Amino acid sequence: MFPKILLFILLFFGFETNAQVLYTAEDSTLFYSKLKTFENFETNAHQNIIVAIGKTFLETPYVEKTLELGESESLVVNLRGLDCTTFVENVLAFGLMYENQQFQFLDFIENLEKIRYRDGKINGYPSRLHYFTEWIRNNEKKGLVTDITSELGGIQTEKSINFMGTHRNLYPFLGEEENYKAILEVEETLAKENLCILPQDQIEQNENLIQSGDIVALATSIKGLDVTHTGIAIKQPDERIYLLHASSAGSVMISKEPLVDYLKKIKYNIGIIVARPTLLSP
Repeated sequence: MFPKILLFILLFFGFETNAQVLYTAEDSTLFYSKLKTFENFETNAHQNIIVAIGKTFLETPYVEKTLELGESESLVVNLRGLDCTTFVENVLAFGLMYENQQFQFLDFIENLEKIRYRDGKINGYPSRLHYFTEWIRNNEKKGLVTDITSELGGIQTEKSINFMGTHRNLYPFLGEEENYKAILEVEETLAKENLCILPQDQIEQNENLIQSGDIVALATSIKGLDVTHTGIAIKQPDERIYLLHASSAGSVMISKEPLVDYLKKIKYNIGIIVARPTLLSP
């Protein structure tokens, strides 16, 4: 699970619901080293801060399923290895710390819980925001992001989001009947919502409306799924938008080509959903 690394278990009773927090000594060390980098950040625009925090994770290894630990849902802190979603979550959690001038590890843990779980509270496996479209909607309710896809020219799309319920065998925690039934209820709720997607063939003409620091989610045609990947938009010197993301190619990196061209090589991609962080706004 974590070879040659001591795993710490923190029973954090500061939450409204008690949460078991899993992290390592290295995670704690990395946390405080990242805090020191805040001193060098410019405070001119929140998008630049989001990108600046994201860049501190460059070359961090890509690791799948870092949250699937133990026999029940725990709040996992892992700064050593990231997937695309935990990369975005960690960046936002540090962004909240920067905005609120927080300096303690427990503050970071609280921020992660707020971002990662439905209505900001961990209450078992189903309370995690597994579908990224719900992640966006729920974090919009919390005032952390704003879905701007429609402003970019996005179109409303009807699609059943039920991949977890129809692929139960892929998710070990769904072996528990209570978790499975709860996920089906989540999917029933998602079925009442339309997806707003900016089609792939319309991204280039609207690229100028995407800002550095925006969260970009890759919409997919795969049955039952809403999103297959996510990252952070970053404008490069050529004035084009690229993707800063935890890539399955091996680590956190900036795409070698503009987002428009990158997407054309992604199988089943049909466009993007864009959410703008509202934290750190002037």
